Amino acid sequence: MICLLPHCGYLSETSRMLELRRALRARGADVRVATHGGTYEHLLDPGYDLIGPPMSAERAAAFVRDGVGLGSPDQSMYSDDELRAYVRAEVDYFRRHDVTTVVTGFTLTTLLSSRVAGVRLVTEHAGSFVPPLFEHGLVPPPAERLARWQRAMPGSVVRRRYGRTVPGLPFYCAGFNRVAAELGVPGVPGLAALLLGDLTLVPEIPEVLGLPAAAVDGWVPGPMYRPETRLRCTGPLFARLEQPVPDEVQRFLDAPGPLVYVAITSSGVGLVRSVLEALAPLAVKVLVAATVHDRTALADVTGTAKFLVAGVLPSHRIMPRADLAVTAGGQGSVQTAMASGTPLLGIPLQPEQLLNVALVERLGAARSVPSGQATVSRLRRVARRMLGDPSYRRAAERIHDRYADVDGAALAAEAILDGEAIVPRAGASGAGASGAGASRAGGRESEKWGGDA
Repeated sequence: MICLLPHCGYLSETSRMLELRRALRARGADVRVATHGGTYEHLLDPGYDLIGPPMSAERAAAFVRDGVGLGSPDQSMYSDDELRAYVRAEVDYFRRHDVTTVVTGFTLTTLLSSRVAGVRLVTEHAGSFVPPLFEHGLVPPPAERLARWQRAMPGSVVRRRYGRTVPGLPFYCAGFNRVAAELGVPGVPGLAALLLGDLTLVPEIPEVLGLPAAAVDGWVPGPMYRPETRLRCTGPLFARLEQPVPDEVQRFLDAPGPLVYVAITSSGVGLVRSVLEALAPLAVKVLVAATVHDRTALADVTGTAKFLVAGVLPSHRIMPRADLAVTAGGQGSVQTAMASGTPLLGIPLQPEQLLNVALVERLGAARSVPSGQATVSRLRRVARRMLGDPSYRRAAERIHDRYADVDGAALAAEAILDGEAIVPRAGASGAGASGAGASRAGGRESEKWGGDA
């Protein structure tokens, strides 16, 4: 049994699991989907299980704010009590349903529960932020964290030093390691290991990574990683939500004029306002996917016919109509833009997003504006230049052509199934079996969560 366990505080991780579910079931795999809950839980319908203390949308939003690269590195996103409760619930769920492989998108408690239950852990949430790119000096450090003397050094030297230092930092790991010690299972050696499983899917093509697939698939973990970790380059993996384009949005798309699509789903409303103010004087129409934002806070900016503010949208249907996409640079949104042949203006909020944008910027398909430098005037200047320069579109179309040759979800499913017989040795059983699950079919709860927190 394969369990898909996304963190539903993230739209990208939730939607990626839908793609993996389709691909795995198309290959006859026995698959269950489970979650702790969260903002985008409803997208998992029909049929999923709610396990552990239900995570509200508010708690999920706080988790995202505390996430890697955003929150303080001294915390672990979960409290120790939450870690204990979720690990207990997951272990019980895995055992009751004979789970042999758990595939997760940022449900980091599986780093511990998989060791306790002795199940194989597959992750995809590292994206391209994986050791080979660090080791080859391909990961750009956030410019605002560089000292003046570092800014004066050659970029290649800075990236290599960054790549040697960052993966082993103990950031965000303390809580996991405290609870791991209680359970008698291995802890998390460092920041990079927090993102890796027994198998880590690298959902990108070699041409974008800047490395051959062999350099990814053949990577061998050093002392700062769990020794069982392996990587597999599988190709792009992004959302294709099975929902229609709303009629109001369709009419807006069909209206004349260039389109800018703004989908910044993991930032505060202030950044979205800055983007909209930057675009207001330009001769474009602007569609906003305000998935988690208070639309009333944007009303004074979006009060003209050139703006339309919507909720969660099927971006794979919208992006091909856009002349420019503006996102925070999550891998899913970057890949959706590239798969559509649409240039990207990225405003990275954290290091993994910075890398995603940098990889396609290197190929001429994007521009990156660090969030700390995303003033209205700078955003307007960059957007105007990109809209007026067809080279960005041509570069994005070249990536589109390469993506068209790769079924990333299918390759990811095959990688998962290739190792289904490989189950790690169970760790300590001290997590208990008190966290029962709640099954949801078509969004209706059919069994109450019975675990203690």
